[in-house]
Amino acid sequence: MTRSLWTVVVSVGTMVATLAVPPQPVRADHQAPERLALAAALDELVVDGFPAALAYGRVDGRRWQLAAGVADRATGARARPEDRFRIASNTKAFVSTVLLQLAGEGRLTLDDPVERWLPGIVHGNGNDGSTITVRQLLNHTSGIWDPTDERSFWAPYLDEHDWDRVITPRTVIALAVAHRPDFAPGASWRYSNTNYLLAGLIIEAVTGRDAATEVRRRIIGPLGLSQTSFPITDPEIHGRHLHGYDLTGRDVTTFSPSYDWTAGAMISTTADLARFHRALFGGRLLAPAQQRELETVVPMGDSPSEYGLGVQRVTLPCASGAIGVWTTDGGGPGFTSIAATSLDNSRQLVLAANVFDIDRDVQGQLPVPSSAGLLAALRSVLCANG
Repeated sequence: MTRSLWTVVVSVGTMVATLAVPPQPVRADHQAPERLALAAALDELVVDGFPAALAYGRVDGRRWQLAAGVADRATGARARPEDRFRIASNTKAFVSTVLLQLAGEGRLTLDDPVERWLPGIVHGNGNDGSTITVRQLLNHTSGIWDPTDERSFWAPYLDEHDWDRVITPRTVIALAVAHRPDFAPGASWRYSNTNYLLAGLIIEAVTGRDAATEVRRRIIGPLGLSQTSFPITDPEIHGRHLHGYDLTGRDVTTFSPSYDWTAGAMISTTADLARFHRALFGGRLLAPAQQRELETVVPMGDSPSEYGLGVQRVTLPCASGAIGVWTTDGGGPGFTSIAATSLDNSRQLVLAANVFDIDRDVQGQLPVPSSAGLLAALRSVLCANG
């Protein structure tokens, strides 16, 4: 993903969908107005172009898992609430949480220069790891360029259709530092996947273990996220899952996650992602000092939203006025997802749909079907009055 998905949602008022499947509740009143409104929003997403849309909604103690549409256009298999999907940049919140835990253990500080942990990696062409901090990686104020913003980066996949091509994180980082930075560290804000690839390498330098293992042992295992995985090079999604599509209808489910690694390679479900959000914003994963760091925000350029450490604080327009919401999101080949939690953690929504066109995205065009369904889904659960 080359930009905040929330910017796409709010500025265009849009998103994705295809044929409704009867919603399947987890535990709740079937006639609850929030559930009915959420089901209608998923139907709208499908009508407007997403083959499928999944949602997990929670309002206080009431919870729903819903699905609409088809998981696989070729077979017509219906989507199910528990289907897996690529969560793309939602991965960043898992990675920032691991680094914050390490900071809480006194094993590093957020103000450590990148050079301390990765000597010589960020160097040359105006890039200087001694002037960039861990914090600036996590809140995207480092200025390090992102080669995945350029269409040429995607040529092996989009032009050669070499879907399982392995592009290593260190290759991406090398491309980034071969380019001049976007700005001096701390001078501005720009989303860059390179920041989180460097964050992954720092986890490895601090712990002596690979970053995916640290995410598993610190978050996935303790929270019981049994449907969540962190592939490194495997291009397949195993088990029951949504198929992902671009805007031409091409199936791009098989796609190497290698280039994305700690910036966006994870696979999960709406329920597992909701459990992670609930724990993260409920203070179960971080000590109070690190929780405050997570939620300390900086402006996101000209956007009204603000960015913390792997999470965003955004403004959601509701009928009775705007409210603040914590979000993470992800848009990558074939899949779009947003996880949103009210500031008091009493309401949350995780939404996933199976269209994202990376070719359109890197060209600055809308990467998903135009639909008001996404905003309607968010309002149905997060706004007290819809």
